[in-house]
Amino acid sequence: MHRRFTAAAAALTGASLLAACTATTADVPAPTGEGVLADICPSTIVIQTDWFATPERAAAFQLVGPDGTVDVEKGAYTGPLGDTGVNVEVRLGGPFLGGQPVPAQMYQDTSITLGFVPTDDAVRANAEFPVTGVFASLEVTPQIVMFDPATYDVDSWDDVKATGAPIVYTEGKVFMDYLIAQGYVDPSQADASFDGTPSRFVAEGGRVMQQGYVSNEPYRWEHDVEGWMKPTDYLMIDDAGYEVYQHAWSVRSGELEELAPCLTELVPMLQQAQIDYVTDPEPVNEAILRIAETIPDGPPITLEGNADSVEVQLAEGIVSNGPDDTLGNFDTDRVDRVIAAVLPIFEGYGETIPDGLSADDLVTNEFIDPAIGLR
Repeated sequence: MHRRFTAAAAALTGASLLAACTATTADVPAPTGEGVLADICPSTIVIQTDWFATPERAAAFQLVGPDGTVDVEKGAYTGPLGDTGVNVEVRLGGPFLGGQPVPAQMYQDTSITLGFVPTDDAVRANAEFPVTGVFASLEVTPQIVMFDPATYDVDSWDDVKATGAPIVYTEGKVFMDYLIAQGYVDPSQADASFDGTPSRFVAEGGRVMQQGYVSNEPYRWEHDVEGWMKPTDYLMIDDAGYEVYQHAWSVRSGELEELAPCLTELVPMLQQAQIDYVTDPEPVNEAILRIAETIPDGPPITLEGNADSVEVQLAEGIVSNGPDDTLGNFDTDRVDRVIAAVLPIFEGYGETIPDGLSADDLVTNEFIDPAIGLR
């Protein structure tokens, strides 16, 4: 397996890895307070995620805690945000978005306070649906291309084209056009027929490669997928230089100033929620399982898979500090590199991207508390 280990996690696995992730420095209190958000934030902070409830999105569910209410028809998980005086409603994505990208949904439904928007989608939406990221819950994208190591001898992206293997992915995923543009994948290998299931991978005996999340599919394929039940290997999209922030919690850009008093208090809570989750994931992992058992048609969820996901997220640096000792901030140079990488792709699609677009148009660290990070 091609897991990259951060310096802090290199010698740690399993429970010892989780135990190493203390929430903050001892002199930084948890950013909560009775009624602190009541007069400056919406009475219900609505968070629109991009998919079903999974451990990669758990910081949102951590805000509600393990005892939230599941709304099956709306696809939502709701409850009070501690004693802050406001409620949180976490909305599932996927089919609940009706096929729309999160930025478009945010402009159609202005009750949404924050949406999960990857950097490439923020670039693509900027002309019509501009959003500004205020918190990055994931430092490294978990997106991978996975394969059967018994079928393909692949050690790096440089080995993929020579295999000739079809790579099954979801149509519209920009990372595939990037991989082609960089010469890692031949256009003939791109197969935009992924249906979200392991069915084709299993049926073809691993002769196709497939998109996935490193913190999800490899464990499930090995432990839960009938007809497979053996290890896979993978390459991380980030290692190919596709450095998107997968979950940039974003607001409508025109409302940034209006929401600033709320975000000043709220964003440190978001940082802390991500840290609290990976430090003690079991309560919210159980809530994620309850959501999956209540709302049909989502991906298979098990407590064992959730626990493994947290370990992988930490080991791969998916949840980690930014370029300093802070969790959740944006590296603006990195955002500018993503913009430069995807601009020719979107131009090839015939899409309109504003001239001179830069990181300052897409993200801000204004509300991040630099003292909050994994230690």
